[in-house]
Amino acid sequence: MRPFLSHPFDDDKLKEECGVFGVIGVCDAANFVALGMHALQHRGQEAGGIVSYDPEHGFNSARRFGYVRDNFTDPATMSTLPGALAIGHVRYSTAGSKGATAIRDVQPFFGEFAMGGAAIAHNGNLTNAAALRRELIERGSIFQSSSDSECIIHLMARSIQKNIPERMKDALRRVEGAFSVVAMTRTKLIGVRDPLGVRPLVIGRIGEGWALSSETCGLDIIGADFVREVEPGEMVVIDEKGIESFHPFDRRPARFCIFEHVYFSRPDSILGGRSVYETRRQIGVELAKEAPVDADLVCPVPDSGTPAAIGFSQQSGIPYAMGIIRNQYMGRTFIEPTEQIRNMGVRLKLNVNRALIKGKRVILVDDSVVRGTTSRKIKDMILDAGAAEVHFRIASPPTAWPCFYGVDTPERAKLLAANMSEDEMRDWIGVDSLRFISLDGLYRAVGEAAGRDPKAPRYCDACFSGDYPVAPSDKIDQGFEMKAAQ
Repeated sequence: MRPFLSHPFDDDKLKEECGVFGVIGVCDAANFVALGMHALQHRGQEAGGIVSYDPEHGFNSARRFGYVRDNFTDPATMSTLPGALAIGHVRYSTAGSKGATAIRDVQPFFGEFAMGGAAIAHNGNLTNAAALRRELIERGSIFQSSSDSECIIHLMARSIQKNIPERMKDALRRVEGAFSVVAMTRTKLIGVRDPLGVRPLVIGRIGEGWALSSETCGLDIIGADFVREVEPGEMVVIDEKGIESFHPFDRRPARFCIFEHVYFSRPDSILGGRSVYETRRQIGVELAKEAPVDADLVCPVPDSGTPAAIGFSQQSGIPYAMGIIRNQYMGRTFIEPTEQIRNMGVRLKLNVNRALIKGKRVILVDDSVVRGTTSRKIKDMILDAGAAEVHFRIASPPTAWPCFYGVDTPERAKLLAANMSEDEMRDWIGVDSLRFISLDGLYRAVGEAAGRDPKAPRYCDACFSGDYPVAPSDKIDQGFEMKAAQ
């Protein structure tokens, strides 16, 4: 079981890989994009980039490692990004890989075509990127980055279509997997979602201008009014005349990522017409119905477990309490990460409210269990503070399969739920009880009263079910074994 013990605190959560934002028709559009990126910072903290266009100065770009607030609030930097049209991207990559990431990997990517330049930013993952990359290199393409998103630029360059939107349609028909794309030409802002709509993308109105964002919280920060979501399989092209809508792909039943509701999106966002906060609270209600337990306190594991803990408390009647306090000023580890400091990782971020916990039977509500390492450390902290009992309630089903659609997950051999039963996980973590919400319970919490329809599920839930709506062809070529047909 060593694979579950050898990883630091930050490696025990699923990570969304990026967020995208774009604005057209406002003065100093890059400033609005920087604000939108700041609101989407939870979707990627490693790096960010902005590309803008101004008729006098042409296309300009800035790419930086680190947080938006540290890089895109400087007037000197923002003055290099003039124009009424801009797009931006926040990036996350796997833990510990920053040193291996070059600035050329940071989006948006830019390409100069016969009909003019275009920039593109992508949220998601292309499951056939390796095969496409090999094909493109064999045909003479020269790649500048390690990102699968660059394949889209090269496919656009090889298209024979006469304008950028048509070339983008050509390119995106060749790719597989999940993608929400925000792109720009000299005069147009473009947004596209893959045919299944796995990753989110929304449209907002700001004055006479328009905005595209991975989440509605990005619209809120710039004072934009939410208009609607980009539909699965839809391309929107926005210019001074307004919005044009196209559907360049064969229509398929949507399979939006259900984990966006559980964890990735900010709780103040709206997904599919539903408040993310209310959905997470309802998950807690369902958990309390499915897995009741006698206890004295319901405590969230901050911050992602908070709405579900509130719902569990309301349904069960057990008092809600802040038994664990998060250090809001933690940021990145500020001391050289020696082995001793790595072992302190949880305590640097979280601390137990000892006076509240001592002698109590405590229900801890968390959003997920990936490797289980953090759950063990939090349990130890609660017991060290004098708790009489520790019960874990998890606001998602067991994560037993990796995601290949834009979420950083460990390989299957390192997922606790892929190797242990629920009872074995309980004993390995060392708690009095451990229960996960059922897949049907999760579907009820997101508004599917009848639960999950196994013949036609409404969401992508592959990380829980092993039911991949798009076969991960690159991974299969590398030996990944799909779940056997039932």
